[in-house]
Parts: sequence; structure tokens; C-alpha cells
Amino acid sequence: MTKNILSIILFLLGVLSCAKDVQIDLPQLPPQLVVDGNIEAGAHPLVLLSMSQPAADTVSLITYLNSVVSDAQVTVVNGTDTFALTPTYIQQLPLESQKRVAEMLRVELEEVVLLPIQIYYSAVLYGAANQTYELCIAHQGKSFKGSTYLPNPSSLDSLYWKREPATIEYGYSWARMTDSFGSADAYRWEVRRIDRNEQGQDLDPIFRRARGGIFSDEFFNGQTIEFYFQNPLKRKDSTHLKTYRRYFRYGDSVVVKLSKMDPAVYLYYDRMDAQLDANANPYATPINIPSNMKGCLGIWAGFSPWYDTLICLD
Repeated sequence: MTKNILSIILFLLGVLSCAKDVQIDLPQLPPQLVVDGNIEAGAHPLVLLSMSQPAADTVSLITYLNSVVSDAQVTVVNGTDTFALTPTYIQQLPLESQKRVAEMLRVELEEVVLLPIQIYYSAVLYGAANQTYELCIAHQGKSFKGSTYLPNPSSLDSLYWKREPATIEYGYSWARMTDSFGSADAYRWEVRRIDRNEQGQDLDPIFRRARGGIFSDEFFNGQTIEFYFQNPLKRKDSTHLKTYRRYFRYGDSVVVKLSKMDPAVYLYYDRMDAQLDANANPYATPINIPSNMKGCLGIWAGFSPWYDTLICLD
């Protein structure tokens, strides 16, 4: 037995003595322009520009703020009309646009107004359904273009709250929807509660998207479906039990925002979500995230929203 153990130890020492550090040189790609822009039916366009960072670099708030671009020329073309977008500090935007920037960056409204960055914005352009909008960017001697289409919005047949059998106070939001036949449709589901807190303020000033909140009609084209979504909103009420944090509570008043988008926009967000899910898996296959902006990264997204209010009562 002793001889066998000694042999194993000598073998392991031999293997370890032959081991050496392997240095992997990651390719240093030149910085690329990154676009995070959108336009909604009934709302102004918002475009945030930045420069990409090397993959090996540590990304911090300071490096991100330093990467933001505010010296580009940005326009949006709709038919024969061209609209110039002006770099504008977030604090100077209308409140509804400030909320949309917070939604884009997935930060709180009170935090986004503190960011010392500029968003490209036009006060005279409003998006309209059944229209195409081309984003044109000129920066450092290069030109970039991409277009997005705002389809006609789709409505829900019904929207209701259903109590879960295990509880008398909590349940999911349920909906019934009839998808249009033939066309490839894609949707985004967002919610916010409009109940007021003790100070008389909206409990949720911005919309939030639940996991799976971006979906297409690939498996229900032209059909009527019934589905539910969890509650993605922050549990700000200490009496809302943590066990049911993904449920809506009896008496909640919730605005549902169902937005329609074109296939290119859906593909970008679908691949982006898949990439985020894969980050925690070391064996996942890398995912290329497609862009509808030629020559740069990111997305120019168009959405056509439809709204309804859900009162969580039987």
C-alpha cells in the first residue's frame, strides 16, 4: 500500500513539474461606435452613443462615462423629412424622456438624472406607427446608418389578475391575445404599478420588463393564446411577502405596456438576453449579437406601444 501511495505522489510531482503557465493574447480590436437608440410611436427619439472597450479591460462607471460620445452629428430621416438630434443632458430632457432613458439603462429615475452624459434628442420629432425611421450618424470622419420600422400596435383581448391557489393575496397577471396571421410579429411586455406611496408619489415611476418579456409569435402565429407574466417590479412594501415577490398583490393597480417591434429589433434583444444568460455558463457557446446599424455596434429600435390598466381584483 505504501509503495502504491509513493508511486502516485511521484507521478503527480512529475506532472506538476512539467506544467507551465499559458499566456493567451486576446486580440486588441480597435474601439467601435456603440449605438443605444430608440423611437416609440407617440414619443421623441433618444440616442445614446459610446465607444466600445477592450474585452480585457475592467469596465467601471468612470470608464463608461469617459466612453460616451457627444461630438457626433446625428439625424433621423422619415420620408422626405430630416430631423437633427441635439446632444442634451438627461436633466434637461422632458420627464417622460428621462423615464425612458432610465428604462434603457435599467437604472432608477433618481439615479439616471445624476449621470453627467448627453443623449441625442429632438423635441420636434414624434414617432408614428406604420412609419420607417432612418438613423444617420457622422463621427470621426465615418458615417453609419440604420433603419427601424414601427408596426401598427396590437391589443390584448383581455387582461386579468388570477389568484394563485396556494395564497389568498397574490397572483400573476394573465392575458389573452390573438396574433395576426402570416406576418412575423414580435412583442415587448413591460409593467409599472400606479399605486401611490405615503408621500403621494407613484410607487413605480418607470416601466420594467420581466424575464421573457421579449417574445415572438414563432410558435403561435395567427393563433389566440393565453399567458401570464411575473412581477418584475421592486418589492418596496415590507408587508409584501418575499416568498411572493414575483407576484402581484391583491389591490395592485398595474399599467401594462405591450409594444410591437420589427424582426431585426427582436433578434437583437433576443440574442442579447441569450448572451446575458450564457455569461454565467463557462461552457456556453459565444453568441454574436446582430446590429441593424451598418459599421458599428448596438441597436436603433422602434416600438409601437399599446397600454391597458390591470386592477388586481377577483
